Amino acid sequence: LTMSLINSSGFMEIAIIAHDGKKADLIDFLIKNEAVLHNEKIRLIGTGTTGGKAEAAGFKTQRMLSGPLGGDAQIAGRVAEGITQMVFFFKDPLSSHPHEADINMLIRVCDVHNVPLATNEATAQLLLDAIAQQL
Repeated sequence: LTMSLINSSGFMEIAIIAHDGKKADLIDFLIKNEAVLHNEKIRLIGTGTTGGKAEAAGFKTQRMLSGPLGGDAQIAGRVAEGITQMVFFFKDPLSSHPHEADINMLIRVCDVHNVPLATNEATAQLLLDAIAQQL
């Protein structure tokens, strides 16, 4: 990535979100990349349950509400305000979700504000590899 992902406060905020069927995959991904993610310049935020699982795995994570209770919307607000610079949202494409409108809104806000969004591990890994080069 040629754009700087470190914000004016000197850190990068990455949002982590995962549908129930993908939470374990996201936590495994975080653990696999802990060398990059434990950098003092990286801050994680997450929706309620996902953030709790990340904390249990040893990652300091600021927790928002659960996704269905508004956590996706909270993160979208942070993206729109320029607080969150990247989103890892491991979606489960094989399940329906009652808060699909919030999910689509978050994706739209990322697109509007040109914020990198990874919806699967392969894309998230490419983004983290780019971050590692900037740190």
